[in-house]
Amino acid sequence: MAGKLYLCPTPIGNLEDITLRTIRALREADLIVAEDTRRSRALLRRYNIRTPFTRSYYQGVERERVPGIIKLLEEGQDVALISDAGTPLISDPGYPLVKKALERGIEVIALPGPTALIPALIASGFPPARFAFDGMLPRRQGKLRRYLEALQTEPRTVIIYESPHRILKALKMMAEVLPEREVALCRELTKLHEEVLRGRPAELLEVLEQRERIKGELVLVIRGAG
Repeated sequence: MAGKLYLCPTPIGNLEDITLRTIRALREADLIVAEDTRRSRALLRRYNIRTPFTRSYYQGVERERVPGIIKLLEEGQDVALISDAGTPLISDPGYPLVKKALERGIEVIALPGPTALIPALIASGFPPARFAFDGMLPRRQGKLRRYLEALQTEPRTVIIYESPHRILKALKMMAEVLPEREVALCRELTKLHEEVLRGRPAELLEVLEQRERIKGELVLVIRGAG
């Protein structure tokens, strides 16, 4: 009888943001597949989880590691998948493994838990009823401009993950393409220095340009048109 694949969300910052069910699943699994075992050990030590790791599963080796994990599942091992932070598959590795597991008739159990996009949405102050999560912004200038131009008529609230070293470039172009659109920038959600900046792109840009350095995980929320 095949084992089960558990998708286990882990805290995005504050280690207390983990569910009792996730702790139990991690303890009862036969093996844990982590994006980076070095980063995951602190969480496992905190909750006295002694389940052994198998090989790491990070971007760049996803597809080549899938057959080995599937073999373990088909041999009857229960496997828990975790990423460095948040919910697996949401801008994190995991989709090729889940797809192959379902194709092979292996049960996949997705546990609820932390993810940065929902706290950012509800903290933004923008309408939450209809929203779109678009992952990361395009890196190339041309593609970024075309993406932002498409948002000129997008009625839904849009949520995007962005890195500290690219946020100024994004806000500068937003100030050109969407100058009157309200945005919220959520930084270091759930952590000690959590911060939410709200305003138009040029206003946020002015605040950030005064800082010597921009640090932390960033979530950009853009109010819909209309």
